[in-house]
Amino acid sequence: MPTRLDDLIQWLETLLGASVSNSASGELQIAPASNDASFRRYFRVTGEALAGRFADAGASLIVMDAPPEKEDVQPFIAVSSLLSTAGLHVPRVLAQNLERGFLLLTDLGCQSYLDALNEQTVEGLYADALDALLRMQRDVTPQATNLPLYDDALLLNEMGLFRDWYCRKYRGFNLDTTQEKALAKVFARLSAAARAQPRVFVHRDYHSRNLMVTQRDNPGILDFQDALLGPVSYDLVSLLRDCYIAWPRARVEQWALGYLQRAADAGIMDPESNATYLRWFDWMGVQRHLKAVGIFARLHLRDDKPGYLNDIPRTLAYVREVTGRYPELKDLYHLLADLAD
Repeated sequence: MPTRLDDLIQWLETLLGASVSNSASGELQIAPASNDASFRRYFRVTGEALAGRFADAGASLIVMDAPPEKEDVQPFIAVSSLLSTAGLHVPRVLAQNLERGFLLLTDLGCQSYLDALNEQTVEGLYADALDALLRMQRDVTPQATNLPLYDDALLLNEMGLFRDWYCRKYRGFNLDTTQEKALAKVFARLSAAARAQPRVFVHRDYHSRNLMVTQRDNPGILDFQDALLGPVSYDLVSLLRDCYIAWPRARVEQWALGYLQRAADAGIMDPESNATYLRWFDWMGVQRHLKAVGIFARLHLRDDKPGYLNDIPRTLAYVREVTGRYPELKDLYHLLADLAD
């Protein structure tokens, strides 16, 4: 019985008019391009037979395999168009098969920000990423009115992943009634703080694994299909308090406050006090990091992807550090201490 990879290869051969193989035998070669935390898979297609088939497409292409019963590729197509129209560097959709869930895309290369970031490169790479973020928030937001809202139900549901998948299922920690109520109160405060912020286009996964180092129009931006309209600090905290790489708090705050000034100058938001903005930034980070920890646990338990467990200590360290600074979040701080015992 043909596999999805067989179907994908057949589609590519019909589309490209050349034989495709996962060995060296075909005119074109196909190989896995990256791992993904969803049900999507990505493959890279290379070979001389690509030459001239698509204008400015380069020497390789990416093909997305998104099983329709698990993933809908249409949001990817729609958001790609929004970002591309605003001049941002994203994969262009060259061909599509919506029925099978296949997309043929331009290739943004192999070097992610995570692979490239170090003390010598961070200032330049983050300057480019912050420039792109400003353009997303300033130029894409007015065109993104049809995107879903980052509403209270979604914010609370995301934080519930921490309670359900990390605390209960992964750690085997059953919260008592007092802890349940206290955690629910913290969740409500975090959600309210997020919803109080100016609403902009939100990528939702704007971090070092989804930003590619490119020779032109750096960075290349990936994994934007879940975009919403939501809090102005969300993507900034995703970038600066990345689950996969950490920087000193003082440096992060300097970057965050520098972006606040630029966002205010660009009319993205009204000028806010540094304290107000850093509170938004901190609390948004707690919401996001609770979600991420729950997702990492779920990827291990449900999807047999244990690699993300290595990122939980770094991510929880952010939550402990921030909740220790705000009395309103002390119940979560104490719960994390109980989990550490």
